[in-house]
Amino acid sequence: MTLLDVQHITKRFGGLTAVNNVSFHVDKGEVVSIIGPNGAGKTTVFNILTGVYEIEEGKIFFEGKEIQNQAPQAIVKAGISRTFQNIRLFMNMRVLENVLVGTHINTEYGFIDALFRTPKWRRIEAEKTKRAIQILKSIGLEHRMHDYAKNLPYEQRKLEIARAIATGAKLLLLDEPAAGMNNSESEDLLNFIRTLKDKGYTVLLIEHDMSVVMNISDRIYVIDYGKQIAEGLPKDVATNPRVVEAYLGGVANDAVS
Repeated sequence: MTLLDVQHITKRFGGLTAVNNVSFHVDKGEVVSIIGPNGAGKTTVFNILTGVYEIEEGKIFFEGKEIQNQAPQAIVKAGISRTFQNIRLFMNMRVLENVLVGTHINTEYGFIDALFRTPKWRRIEAEKTKRAIQILKSIGLEHRMHDYAKNLPYEQRKLEIARAIATGAKLLLLDEPAAGMNNSESEDLLNFIRTLKDKGYTVLLIEHDMSVVMNISDRIYVIDYGKQIAEGLPKDVATNPRVVEAYLGGVANDAVS
């Protein structure tokens, strides 16, 4: 079943075409990666999908409904949530509180309930706290839930993903999750993403670490200068001459060999 279907999207900034007629799809339960050299347009694609940028051309369907050019909060409520290359956590808040922020994208009580902490507010907050703890338990962070986010130097990426999950996301957009990681940490990330997939989450990934991409992806799309130049299974993309050319300069030999 196709969860996300992106059809011929184009985004221009003045005279620069950052994304040019790009199409791809993500099926439920897949891990799909978008790769390309620096400046290829990968992050622009993510910003389009999450409502940060509007497109001039094309359509985006999520669960069969058009979502292009909707507001970011509407995109999150629809079931798409993302992380960022530069981790954006509330560092002086506790781990549990960070996850609770994600649960509040959908809040069923009003201002008066919150102000006076009515029985309705207490019931809903208890339910949200229970869900947040369950999410932390499912990803192995339950034991750190009362720690401050700034005190999790090696687990902040997991916490950011946990917050994305807490929004009720059906599709997780992971933006360079292996950024700054050593080989051991990247391997741990690989196992973590596999765990997410096993739990039924669908993942769309942009990543520079080709060892992560090639070992985790069901399918890969490659863009260069805003244009889609290849797609397919990891083994096919790895030997595609256009992909090797795009990574020319020593990266390609290591990345796609």
